[in-house]
Amino acid sequence: MVKILQLFTNEGQLVKALQKGDPKAQRYFYEKYSARMLAVCVRYLTDQMEAEDVMIEGFMKVFERIDQYKGEGSFEGWMRRLITNEALMRLRTRRHIEIDIDAPEVHQQVHFEGIENNLEVEDLMAVLAKLPTGYRTVFNLYAIEGYSHAEIAEQLGINESTSKSQLHRARALLQQMVSEVEGLKWKA
Repeated sequence: MVKILQLFTNEGQLVKALQKGDPKAQRYFYEKYSARMLAVCVRYLTDQMEAEDVMIEGFMKVFERIDQYKGEGSFEGWMRRLITNEALMRLRTRRHIEIDIDAPEVHQQVHFEGIENNLEVEDLMAVLAKLPTGYRTVFNLYAIEGYSHAEIAEQLGINESTSKSQLHRARALLQQMVSEVEGLKWKA
């Protein structure tokens, strides 16, 4: 891989090589970004095998659409958006996005200040994976990916108010689940 690294000293060179269909660039691209993009997929699809499939499909989309990247903004951000869309399409085709509109409203204020910061990343990811799919999807899109509620509503085919409600419920449930994990760690 050392020789490959020397060929692509900056993002612009990598993009140009990908646009030419260079197999070394594709290999380097995969090695450089696969772990990060797999993490994105796992946040939406809790099944590791399915997440890997979606990541690979997302990479294929990147290779197919690389000519659409015009160098405006971050290449990784552009790629992340494509891969996130792939994960959302998988959820839609499997009908896994269950937006619970009729669930009772959560009347709990969300306060994360009192929660200790002893959670490891793995613990937090495990807690996030336990959220209902709709909650997890909206939480990921808003809190991690930085989409607005209007963008989330458009992506998922829901109302903006539903997106806000799902986020509120996700945060409340996350607070409860994190508190439980913290309580277990404190007792151990």
